[in-house]
Amino acid sequence: MPVYLQIILIVAAFIAFYVLALLLGGLGIRRLCFKIIAEMEEAKAFSAAQAIGLPEGRRNFFRVGTGNLRPKALNVLIAEGLVVKAGGGKFYLNRERLSDMKNKLRS
Repeated sequence: MPVYLQIILIVAAFIAFYVLALLLGGLGIRRLCFKIIAEMEEAKAFSAAQAIGLPEGRRNFFRVGTGNLRPKALNVLIAEGLVVKAGGGKFYLNRERLSDMKNKLRS
């Protein structure tokens, strides 16, 4: 096999691996987002008075890896406006934004 073809195949394999890794990471975060929303709905955390505590961040700054995607999923929910931080490490669901998102998923 010619060298230039080997180089092209190696680059293509690297790109495919990178895209697959991004896809699997995104699917993991999406699954955790649905799990966090289900936990909050079960606890009926729809206002600041009913807010519940969720683990927000990593305890050890130097721990690197993908072992805990839950803080990333929580940050995605906060950025989307589905979850609101009430203070004191407690969070609640934005009911209007949640219903809009559910309607969008149905259609």
